[in-house]
Amino acid sequence: MILDLLRLLLFPTLMAFAASSDLLTMTISNRVSLLLIAGFFVLAIASGMGPTVIGLHIAAGATVLAVSFTCFAMGWIGGGDAKVAAAVALWFGFGHMLDYLVYASVFGGALTLLLLQFRQWPLPAALCGQPWLARLHNNESGIPYGIALALGALLVYPETEWVRAVDLTRFALH
Repeated sequence: MILDLLRLLLFPTLMAFAASSDLLTMTISNRVSLLLIAGFFVLAIASGMGPTVIGLHIAAGATVLAVSFTCFAMGWIGGGDAKVAAAVALWFGFGHMLDYLVYASVFGGALTLLLLQFRQWPLPAALCGQPWLARLHNNESGIPYGIALALGALLVYPETEWVRAVDLTRFALH
């Protein structure tokens, strides 16, 4: 039961936290990525995932880390975004990585277009006192891409082996 609860709650909770943190502060703490990595290994071992499969998941995470840090070095994304994307790829492995990256890219493009449009309008005076909203409205600010990364991850997660392994009958009301 605890293993099922962890499968159902850990990853989505960390993704929601990453998105809200990026929205409100334009940063994603390293703790989020570290908790995702630790959570993967705990659940992988507790679930009986074999070393070969764990190795493939690590390779997926390393691949995304290499590409995302190149994007970070070019100034296209933030460091927190790069680390979270790699941690998500660790959870998804190669089997769900492409779906995740496509969804995150589509959501990221839509978010970017929405924010660019939002920044063209004047911010109502009543909202100027909200530091996070003023920062989001500032043309010099980046895009809180962690929102797109989290949305893509949350859309793909229900299709993964993590959720399919959950025994939902344990949660049924009798």
